[in-house]
Amino acid sequence: MRRLRTLFLLGALAAGPLALATPAPSLAQSRANVAMAESWPEADPDDVESVDSILTALYDVISGPAGQARDWDRFRSLFIPEARLIPTGRSPEGEHGYQVWSPGEYAEQAGGFLEQNGFFEREIARTEERFGPVVHAFSTYDSKRTADDPEPFARGINSIQLMHDGGRWYVVTIYWAAERPDLPIPGPYLPSGNGGGTP
Repeated sequence: MRRLRTLFLLGALAAGPLALATPAPSLAQSRANVAMAESWPEADPDDVESVDSILTALYDVISGPAGQARDWDRFRSLFIPEARLIPTGRSPEGEHGYQVWSPGEYAEQAGGFLEQNGFFEREIARTEERFGPVVHAFSTYDSKRTADDPEPFARGINSIQLMHDGGRWYVVTIYWAAERPDLPIPGPYLPSGNGGGTP
């Protein structure tokens, strides 16, 4: 009997991980929109009207010179309350790992570093997939200490999941990896002059 239950579960998951989930109408009723979340900051409509505008706002709000406080309410307003930010990387010893933050935890953990050292990050290329209200963007970035630095100190790719609720865009997840000597960014994810993508 246990084997039959296991086979049934594996079969259902193979059909799709949401095959056993709550039917869509009930799911929609569980959180009609982010406005139902208590004390969640309201977004500037210009920040969330399009995929381009929300990604522009995302990079803009974390960028600034040393000594400049970031607008963390604006940052949080771009996300659903349950959003996750997940950096991944490798230690000097070669061990792979990751960290999972909520938007608030990201502000607490990274805010001091960004404000003390100066940090400017921008999107340099993007590939995008869309199905209805769901968008997945592979957003290639570079990072500088000042806006005028001739070369970035880091590059990488943000895998960003976005949702449209009928009124605006939200960030659901950002999962990213930095470029390393042994992990160069592939040509299709670089600006058009270097192999493809959208500058």
